[in-house]
Amino acid sequence: MPEVLIAGPVGRIEARYQPGKTRNAPIAIILHPHPEHGGTMNNKVTYALFKTFAEQGFSTLRFNFRGVGRSEGKFDHGEGELSDAAACLDWLQVQNPEPRQCWVAGFSFGAWICMQLLMRRPELDGFVSVAPPANMYDFTFLAPCPVSGLILQGSKDELVTKDSVAKLVARLSAQRGLHIDYRVVPEADHFFVDQLPELVGHVHDYVGTALNPMPKAVNA
Repeated sequence: MPEVLIAGPVGRIEARYQPGKTRNAPIAIILHPHPEHGGTMNNKVTYALFKTFAEQGFSTLRFNFRGVGRSEGKFDHGEGELSDAAACLDWLQVQNPEPRQCWVAGFSFGAWICMQLLMRRPELDGFVSVAPPANMYDFTFLAPCPVSGLILQGSKDELVTKDSVAKLVARLSAQRGLHIDYRVVPEADHFFVDQLPELVGHVHDYVGTALNPMPKAVNA
């Protein structure tokens, strides 16, 4: 898992990159939780997402937002972090100029940035949003949400309220042509302590199906 340093908007961005093994492999970037509350690219949920996408054959990148680890700059309350994510996606596309698909995934604060990136980058084909903090941040920018995706939530999340995420899912699901796969992991807290295997299983299932959909039945 090579370490890479990416030229970001305010200096270098520290990242880890796992290239795919096939021609035109799909690509994914993974976004970590809040930098001011201990969030880094080595967070267990963030790493689990990274590993899951890599196992699905993606060229996968996780990175530290500005001011975290060896990434230069300082916390910018979301605006700068969105620019960091865009710069990392640019870098990943240079390494993989003809990807089969392009995805973004994020956890908590990273899920909020993930959803904003969807609105900025029309080439994105799908997303995985884990515990999007709908009770803490405004998600009305998703008007409309441009692509379908997976939203995961723990049933015992003590930070992100289940009702706020359910309302977000209901609003997005009302959009024509959009499918939000909303899954609640029983007994899981915000950090999915002891429930990471269940989280990983849902992501594997959703992403694998999205990459390799079952052919539609043809009426005889």
